[in-house]
Amino acid sequence: MVRVKNSTKRRKRPMILTVDSFQAVVSRLKEPYRTMVLVAQCLGLRVSEISALQWEDLDIEGRQLLVQRSVVNGRVDDVNTEYSHDHVPIHESLLKVLLAWAENCPATDDGWMFPSHLTNKPYYSTEIQKRFLKPIGIDLGLGPLGWHTFRHTYRSWLDETGAPMKVQQELMRHASIQTTMNVYGQAMTESKREANGKVVTMVLKPLKASA
Repeated sequence: MVRVKNSTKRRKRPMILTVDSFQAVVSRLKEPYRTMVLVAQCLGLRVSEISALQWEDLDIEGRQLLVQRSVVNGRVDDVNTEYSHDHVPIHESLLKVLLAWAENCPATDDGWMFPSHLTNKPYYSTEIQKRFLKPIGIDLGLGPLGWHTFRHTYRSWLDETGAPMKVQQELMRHASIQTTMNVYGQAMTESKREANGKVVTMVLKPLKASA
């Protein structure tokens, strides 16, 4: 085996959105892409996980969402690792957004949360990125947006809330804490809920003010 020096280093710093720039992006999106992006930014989920959500994954009473499968290029499978398979807290503001979308969501046999109106199957996320996110980002002067932009931004906003690194690791569902920081101990559920709630407030409060 030959290891190329610096081959694993990131060559370009990821784009991190401000609250204002994120709101500008959301304001230009139609459904269901708008709600998908809100879920991405409020929970830090990968787009493959968002596309694979079913309504049965939403626990309204427990205010949590089970992430257990992914969709890549139309193929449904389990999430990549046991750490990705987890419940994430749902803030009541995001819950209202999802329930509002549920009233207009096309019904499908599998209960997909974000089905294509043409196929009743999960969207190809690359097409949404190509047709909507990239052009919107360029038009706003931000640069071409990708789905992972929201996951990077979620991580950055968690930092701004002052959330402990262990809480951040569990909310991001990283396999190793080295991905965030070398901190030990298990985050308490309420600590995760509080940290996540602060990010959701950053996402959704401006939307209420402009309504």
